[in-house]
This record gives sequence, C-alpha cells and structure tokens, in this order.
Amino acid sequence: MKTLRFGMIGAGFWAKYQLAAWGHVPGVRCTAIANRTRGKADRLAAEFDVPATYDDVETMLAAEEFDFIDVVTDVGTHRRFVELVAKHKLDAICQKPLAESTADVRAMIAACREAGTRLLVHENWRWQTPLRAVKAALEANAVGKVFRARIQYSNSFPVFDNQPFLRSLDRFLLMDIGTHVLDAARFLFGEFESAYCQTCRVHQGIRGEDVATVMLRTVGGATVNCEMSYASRLENERFPQTFLLIEGERGSIELGPDYWVRTTTSELTDVKRHAPYQYPWADRDYDVVHASIVPCLQNLIAALRCTAPAETTAADNLRTLELVEAAYESAATGCSVKLRSDAEKE
Repeated sequence: MKTLRFGMIGAGFWAKYQLAAWGHVPGVRCTAIANRTRGKADRLAAEFDVPATYDDVETMLAAEEFDFIDVVTDVGTHRRFVELVAKHKLDAICQKPLAESTADVRAMIAACREAGTRLLVHENWRWQTPLRAVKAALEANAVGKVFRARIQYSNSFPVFDNQPFLRSLDRFLLMDIGTHVLDAARFLFGEFESAYCQTCRVHQGIRGEDVATVMLRTVGGATVNCEMSYASRLENERFPQTFLLIEGERGSIELGPDYWVRTTTSELTDVKRHAPYQYPWADRDYDVVHASIVPCLQNLIAALRCTAPAETTAADNLRTLELVEAAYESAATGCSVKLRSDAEKE
C-alpha cells in the first residue's frame, strides 16, 4: 500500500488532536505543516516528527510533494486555502464548517471540479460511537417509523477559554456546534423540508448567539427538535455529549448521559452502554469527540484511495450548511423556512 503524504495547514487548538488521530490511519504521513505563526508549526512538528514547517501556505505547496492537504484552520480562511490547494491540483480535506456561506461552498466545489480534485469534509460528530449505535438501531427498524425526536446538546462548558476567538463571531453557536448537530440530524433522520429557529445570547462579552432551538420537519413528516446551548447549567450535563430521544411507532430510543442507550418497546427496555474508545492522547474533556476523529479520517482516506465512498463530501456538507442558513434566516424573520428539494435546486 502506497503511503499517502499530506501537508497540514494550521497549527491551532485542534491540529494536535488531528495529527494524533492520523497516527491511527495506516499508510498516511504528514510531511509538512504551514502556519502563519511558524513557532506553533515548529512545536507541533517536533512533537509528531513532521520534517518540514512553513509560515506561508503557497511556499509549502510549491516546495513539497503531497497526495492531499488537510486544512485545519478557522472557517474564514477555508475558501482561500481550498481554492489554493485546487490550483495546485491536490485533493483537500477541510474542517467543518466548510465555509461561512453556502455561496462560498458552491464556489469551492466549482474550483475543485474545474481542477479535477476532490473536496472532502472533516465532519467527525456523526462518527461518535453512541451515535453510530443509535443509527444502527434505526436502520434495523428497532422502533418502527420515527414520528418525533429531540437532539440535545446543552451544557455550561467554558468553550471560550480554549477558543477565545469564538467570542468575536457574529454567528457563533449555529455555525460552530450547530453544523455538527444538524449534520447528525441529517445522518440519523434524512433530509428536511422546513426549519424554524429561535436564538438568544446569554453570555456577556460575546457577539453571536450561544443558545439556539431549531425545529425541523423531515421529508417523511417527522418532527426533530434540536436544542443547543453553551449557557445551560443542568444537573446531568456532560460536555461534549449529545443526548437523544427518538419516538417511533413501536417504541423509543434514548441516548442519555455516559453513553447509555435505552431501546424501549411494548415487550422490554434493552439497555446498553456504547462508550468511545479512550485514546491516550485524547483530552478527557473532549473524549467522545476526539475518539470520533479516527473513524472519520479512516473513512476519508478510504475515499481518497477509492476503496469506499466518503460520507462527508463537500456536496453533502452543503446540505448541512443550507440547514444552518435556514436556521439563521428563521431566527431573523421569526418565520419557518422551506428548504428546497433536489428537484427545485435543479
């Protein structure tokens, strides 16, 4: 098996965990890191035995030979870097959210299509062990046709301590954690036909929203309520766990604290714990999230090797960002927003 060489753009908070996770993907090696503050790239390179660092992305792309590029930077830079990577005829894996607007995403997709390269999205939330277990139960028709569900991501974790730049974002919660939660909703329940959203700001000294509630209606008629908050002090909060309650015609599925999944029908309640694998490099505060990076990367590499389809392509992530934009539109207007079908988009 050929070793795939890749360059990483970005050396911030998440880059360390990204490189640690890459270590669990066979036949892949990071050979260079570019970061505008080169000292950060140097420290990361020393820790993970990466041979080269740069303070300029263009210089790195011109000097090195890569099979693909991993973009691990803030969302405002994604379009510029992805288009630059496409210019060099290289495939790209880009962090979520793919861009700040669906217009930017379409431009990125067009640039990669014109260059003949692939654009994949590092969207790891749906790869969490308990969420995959719930998806398997739904696919096995464990509770019949779903008519209502609730996804809850609400806690008081001091997210601004690790990522202070989040305080300055005009669009915060829905663009940050909302892209994860709404992607998970699509993963579990399929596509949606309408969205209604309410937001508010609780923390002082931030520009964007830190609380959002999004009510979605699936194409099949089910109601999915997504509750998101970084301002909720709850007895059983478990950052960064996602809780679920799914109601179907024959029963319900509940994902509660500490990864317990309860499937209830008229006959019984089946209880199983689906805890994530604990990697030694993972931050205990982010355990279930960090563990999900590995299977996400494995899926993306399988796609680049053409041995399996990627779950999170740019085209797929565009659908998630359309939900995010619909949620912001609804919050601004106070009205439900109809989502266009595939036929209407054509």
